Amino acid sequence: MRPAGRGAGTNRTPVADTDVETCVPPPDVAIFGIGPVLFRGRMSVLHRIVLAAILAAALAPAAVLADERSDAAAQVEFGIAVARAGLWDEAAYRWRRAVEIDPMYAAAWNNLGIAYEQKGLFEEALEAYETALDLEPDNLNIQQNYDLFREIHDRVLEGGR
Repeated sequence: MRPAGRGAGTNRTPVADTDVETCVPPPDVAIFGIGPVLFRGRMSVLHRIVLAAILAAALAPAAVLADERSDAAAQVEFGIAVARAGLWDEAAYRWRRAVEIDPMYAAAWNNLGIAYEQKGLFEEALEAYETALDLEPDNLNIQQNYDLFREIHDRVLEGGR
């Protein structure tokens, strides 16, 4: 007769978490997983260097994106300043630079639409506004600018017929 517990037919005792070793490992032992794969064992210095490089590479894109957004934001702010001074060509240039740096920056696309509208470049303005709306469809400022643009743009088109 087999003892009750693991491997005793259909009457198996559930395995508690403590059977899986939930204690904190010593510093020279790594426990990490990639998907369902789990590695546990002592790590050599080379393995630690490789692991550190992998982690650094995984985290680097977030830092780069933050830098890109910061650079794009600086272009947007400068564009706002020159637009207030009536320098629409310079403002459009700055906002174009911002969307080149960060194509996902909806505010920059919106502002570029405003600049194009001011310069009479209505097709470019429409494209910029639509891109901004695609990126942030719930942004009320972008919606309002787009709606006002469409209203005026549609009147101009009707008057030209």
